[in-house]
Amino acid sequence: MTSSPASPRPRAGSGDWFNSMYNNRALVPDFADHFARWQSASLAARQALKCSLDVAYGPGLNETLDIFPARRANAPVVVFIHGGYWRSLDKSDHSFVAPALLAMDACVVIVNYALCPETQGQKVTVPDIGLQMAHALAWTYRHIAEHGGDPQRITLAGHSAGGHLAAMLLACDWKAVDKKLPTHLVRKALSISGLFDLAPLRKAPFIQASLHLTPKQVQMASPALWASPKQRVLYTVAGGDESAEFLRQNRLIHQTWGPRAVPVCEDLPGLNHFSVLGDLIQPGTRLNDLMRQLIAA
Repeated sequence: MTSSPASPRPRAGSGDWFNSMYNNRALVPDFADHFARWQSASLAARQALKCSLDVAYGPGLNETLDIFPARRANAPVVVFIHGGYWRSLDKSDHSFVAPALLAMDACVVIVNYALCPETQGQKVTVPDIGLQMAHALAWTYRHIAEHGGDPQRITLAGHSAGGHLAAMLLACDWKAVDKKLPTHLVRKALSISGLFDLAPLRKAPFIQASLHLTPKQVQMASPALWASPKQRVLYTVAGGDESAEFLRQNRLIHQTWGPRAVPVCEDLPGLNHFSVLGDLIQPGTRLNDLMRQLIAA
């Protein structure tokens, strides 16, 4: 009896290699089970909790957000941005994070955005989504007091593509968005399994087919290529079982922005790209504790 030969590893730097590093659904065979649990828990959260759903933060595509008001007035605010490689998933899949964040006495906002490569027949790019998120944060700053939130205490959190967008927003020039906004609209963010240099994605056929990233867009939307933001703090984590490239990306933002801007940069043992998000809502875990620290800071 002979065993089948092992499949050859993709050549480093090839399209297959970049796919093997960045295609998380291929890397985590039970990803659909994670999604199903998220959706079930999210439906239960919306049914059990007081919430305002599909609130428009602008007139554009998918420019809506869900608000789960805090249990007390003038509460700190957490704005959560979902992942999905800028091309899939929805805020409604992520309501499940709200109960744990409410337990931290936060007012919770979960935002939506248009999806690449197009939404309702309109072309969408990653920089387009970044601008939508800036508008969502501006809306939150102006209106969250109506829902019991303190606009002076906004914390960002995001997973995967949402972690990337959270880092972008932390470094945003808010005066360029609107001169009436404060310079430091957001001072702190948590990126979970985020991406900070988008250049490698241009070499990953499975995702470039949807994103159509250009070199200019990579420069516009890669926080690791920007100057470190001043007086702002990013906590960044990844699952210890994620690909070598996701772990490298996690270290990269710490290296380029420096320890003052990124004082926490950790790989969380035993967690993959999807199970890591489950630790956000689990009391007693490192990720849950980091979220609580940022809210209180």
